[in-house]
Amino acid sequence: MGQWALWGYICLLCCSFLSTAKGSPWVLSFQPGMLYQYHYALAMQLGPVAGLSPSGGWLQAQAVVRIRQLHRDPSGDELLQVQIQDLKAQQKPEGPEGPPMDIALNEEVQSELQKPVFISWSSGKIKALHGDETEGTLITNLKRGVVSLLQLQPHASTIVEEDASGSCQVTYTVSNHSIVKTKDLLSCTKPKMGYASPNKMFGIQWQPSSRSLYVVKDSLLQSVLAEESHMLSLVLRSTTGVKIKIKLFSSWRPHQTPLDSSQPGVKDESLENVLASIEGQHQPLAIASLPFRRGCTHCPSLTAYLKTFDSQQAKMDISKAATTWQFQRFIQMLRSAKKRDVLQLLKRAPEKMLPFVVEAAVAAQSVPALAALSDFLDFSKEPGSLLETFLYAAAFSPRPTKELLRLVLDKLDGKQMAPEVRDTGMVALGSLVGKLCQQQLCGLQEVKHGMETILTGLRSAEKEHEAVIHLLALGNAQLPSTIPTLLEHAEKGPTAVAAAAISALRQFRAWHITSEVKRAMRRIFHEKRKSYEKTCRLAAAEILLDNTPLSMDVINILLAAHHLGTEAATFLLLKVQSSLHANHHPARKIMSDIMRDPRINNYNHFSKAGISSSFSGPLTATKELLSTFGLDLLFLEGGFLRKSVSDFSLLSQDWHLRAAQVTIEAQGMESMLGENTLEGEEGPELTAGMSAIFFDVQLRPIIFFKGYTDLMAKVLLSSGEPTSVVKGNLLLMDHHQVIPLQSGLQAVVKLQGGLGLDISANVDVNIWEQELKTSVDTRGSLTIDFQAELDTPFLHTTLRSQTEAETSIYFDTILRFSSSPVLMCLQLREDQVPYREVFTISTSAGNQSSTIRKGRQGTVPAQEFALHQANSEMCHLLLTAEEGA
Repeated sequence: MGQWALWGYICLLCCSFLSTAKGSPWVLSFQPGMLYQYHYALAMQLGPVAGLSPSGGWLQAQAVVRIRQLHRDPSGDELLQVQIQDLKAQQKPEGPEGPPMDIALNEEVQSELQKPVFISWSSGKIKALHGDETEGTLITNLKRGVVSLLQLQPHASTIVEEDASGSCQVTYTVSNHSIVKTKDLLSCTKPKMGYASPNKMFGIQWQPSSRSLYVVKDSLLQSVLAEESHMLSLVLRSTTGVKIKIKLFSSWRPHQTPLDSSQPGVKDESLENVLASIEGQHQPLAIASLPFRRGCTHCPSLTAYLKTFDSQQAKMDISKAATTWQFQRFIQMLRSAKKRDVLQLLKRAPEKMLPFVVEAAVAAQSVPALAALSDFLDFSKEPGSLLETFLYAAAFSPRPTKELLRLVLDKLDGKQMAPEVRDTGMVALGSLVGKLCQQQLCGLQEVKHGMETILTGLRSAEKEHEAVIHLLALGNAQLPSTIPTLLEHAEKGPTAVAAAAISALRQFRAWHITSEVKRAMRRIFHEKRKSYEKTCRLAAAEILLDNTPLSMDVINILLAAHHLGTEAATFLLLKVQSSLHANHHPARKIMSDIMRDPRINNYNHFSKAGISSSFSGPLTATKELLSTFGLDLLFLEGGFLRKSVSDFSLLSQDWHLRAAQVTIEAQGMESMLGENTLEGEEGPELTAGMSAIFFDVQLRPIIFFKGYTDLMAKVLLSSGEPTSVVKGNLLLMDHHQVIPLQSGLQAVVKLQGGLGLDISANVDVNIWEQELKTSVDTRGSLTIDFQAELDTPFLHTTLRSQTEAETSIYFDTILRFSSSPVLMCLQLREDQVPYREVFTISTSAGNQSSTIRKGRQGTVPAQEFALHQANSEMCHLLLTAEEGA
């Protein structure tokens, strides 16, 4: 810092050793007829949390703050005039080391800065603030910051106090010569500014701190040193973020200037009359800073885009970063567009581009964009694929609004539509209701209507499939009030309904899995009231094991495992063993303790007689994030695959997210293979299908074939084309945070993350070779735009980080069941991942502006993940045989 800062710290040290204040508690005051001059200094730095980008913005300013008492009433309240004069500001240029550069202030800014503000003040407490409400927001906020330095108290306590930061909890500690004020910035309440996603994993981690040191002598404030810092970074990647450091120093100059005794208002007994007698406009002002919105000069405009729009644009590759960046630009255009322009874009867009535009309009969530969608989409005429695109875009919205929910309800209400579209609409409805409730908006009429729509549909369901869809919708909503309904269907429903209800219960967080839920899962697993299909029993056991299990539950499940049959027992015991090696598993310690009992942990009990498997392990691990891959394979006793579950999960701090879970399930094979069905129940129809969960949203299940005739037709007529599971663009991250700083400056943090995703699955059954192949191919691109802005009346600084990556992940399964035991090979591989990061720092001061960019790019090599040794040996055997065939 410069000489002014050095002088300030020397002065502060000197003040710290002055004689102690007289009396306890102190009574702070300013004497009438005196002009008090304080030296005011501000130092600010805005920079990245990692050293990969330009160093950031740097600002220092100094001024004279003049304070005089205009009136003191009998109760001790003082009316103070506070005025900023002779403000000088400097910035440090980016790049090579050099001297600070002076910032030229225009006459309008200088004139407004010198206008005084008036406060009603009582021994350190600001009761009211008055000033000119026609001033620019940034200038008034800077004055609020100066006034906030006078907000203190001379005795120790913890209270709620208001200043430029808002109403915050502050703690005062007092020594014989100083007062320390510590502000809890996370507790501050202020008018709602910005928005955030309820999914904290895709948000921003904010770590603020604020501490002020006051020195008092003989009831007069001598100096203030306020230090404030903010660290903001992505939850999933702490190296992408910004740090803001602010230092404020104000010290009393060692002289007081007597004023002319004829100054107005000195002898008046009314604060209001004193204020009214002063020349100028003096309206009541809020003490907390008001938000400031920058004018956007380079923002994309939909009106301008439509003038050059080419309706014959080439098909975009969703898995490429360029497409995902374009998706984010479309969102920005649509958020500021008028309804007629959005509607024009929807009507002019070519057929192949239309899903892209619909997804962007849903992600924008502006009232005009949603109104345009409402006029454009006709659920009785539009192709089902476009309608499903709209509904899934709504389901994946990171922060849905009541207007979006109202639009979905309106489109689903009483309309004739394809069954697939209605099913998709119902699971999307559940996701919207759940996310709005996470935003504390459960009381909205639209949310109540949405919840009642799902429950009414469940009560009136005549077919198993209809009940299953509504139960999955309840799983997406994750409302604790629906747990009794889910438990009833889990215990009393037929197999498909019970399985869907248990699957919905697995969507809930651990704190919702109460003792009542666990008792029901015990009854299902141990078949206390009726018989259940094995997959239902195993799912019930997983709920018990994954949610803070009791030791007795683990013991009973392990002891009962062998009564399930060879394959189910093998699957369950391997799942327990896998959890022992997972540090993040909630039951790891309990299971480890139980395994010390030789009656349970012995070779006879854990010998792997079946071919079913359960595996879970880490893919990548950083200090912020653990990504895991899990694979469950459950076979029938005859050797045919009953159920396959591949799971990619993200764990960060206390949050768990299913990024992708794909379940491929076959039913009805028992009769073909000679197995017995449940007593009193007909065997299920021969069926194979798939269900998927992405980012904790359950999608509509897909049926591969239903019935033996359908199977043979699809085997003989199969084109070999994979089935699309999900394809489109998602707005994954959407965060806008306004931070009013104690100095009166304003910081704005914006985060937008887009994901282009193309996931397909294929099941190839070769009856003649007695071979089954499944493949799940995932191609995607991720783009993250992180931006931090800092605004002052004389300087605007922007720090921006843009990151992109592309990836392709393939999961293949080969099963050959012509021999015994069945031969099985699992392959999980990832193509090389190209990535690029660009860092930009932009500064604008007066008529001068500068922009500096730095970046880096690279490629993560392709890799194949080794699952376990036995699988590697089996893959070598099968793949060698295929090459030699």
